[in-house]
Order: sequence, then C-alpha cells, then structure tokens
Amino acid sequence: MAAFLTSPRRSGRGRRHAPMWQINVTPFVDVMLVLLIVFMVTAPLLTVGVPVDLPRTEARNLSDPDEPLIITVTAEGKIYVQETEVVIERLIPLLTSVTEANREARIFLRGDRAIAYGRMMEVMGAVNNAGFTRVALVAELPPPETQ
Repeated sequence: MAAFLTSPRRSGRGRRHAPMWQINVTPFVDVMLVLLIVFMVTAPLLTVGVPVDLPRTEARNLSDPDEPLIITVTAEGKIYVQETEVVIERLIPLLTSVTEANREARIFLRGDRAIAYGRMMEVMGAVNNAGFTRVALVAELPPPETQ
C-alpha cells in the first residue's frame, strides 16, 4: 500500500510552498550587529581610568615626525634638558619656552638606574603640573638572547 506525503490534489487555496533548503542568515546578522554595538559601547569602559603613558621594553621605535624633548636625571640628581643642565625651579619655564607653550609636545624622561624614585617623581610631577600631557619614561632594551 502506497502513501503520499503530500496530497496530490490541490485545494482551492493556492499552491503549496516547497520546503526551504537554504539557511536564513538574516537573524544571525541581526544578532551579530547587536553584539558588535554592545562591544563597541562597553569596550571603552573596560580600560583603566588613570591615563599613563608607560614605556615598553621590547617595543619598536616610535615613528613620531616631531623630535621629542628629552629630560635626563643623572645618578647625582642633576636635571638636564637635552644637554643643558637646569635646576628644577627653572625646568618649567625652560620647557614652556622651548616647546613654545605647546602642552601636547612629546617629552621623554630618562633617569639613571641608581636614581631615587622620589627624585624622578618630583621631576615628572613638575612637568605634569605644568600641563604637559605627553610624558613618557624611557627604558633600555634588554640584550638580545643568544641561542
């Protein structure tokens, strides 16, 4: 005895639709776009709220077209702007005149390994309080490993 899965007769209501054999990706794309928007909104909230420009020891060289201003603190605690020695009271007026009051000027702060942490923070605090925001600490690259 044979049975038909679909009725061979057509009713007056119209034709039967064939089963859909393709995957409908529209709901999938809708869900992905919503997730993308959620991640775009929440990603900035996941970062730490303290703005710090930390040095990386194994990073590539910076490709900034402007030459940075370099402040060096020696092991004796002396402060140099480029190669000129300066006392801390004259540091901010000198930085302001050299950068032409550009608070976005790139400043690298180099300190001797033997320098006291407090002296470095004193210099960095003075530069930061003057309104300079792009201050970076410079570190030495580690020697290449030999195999």
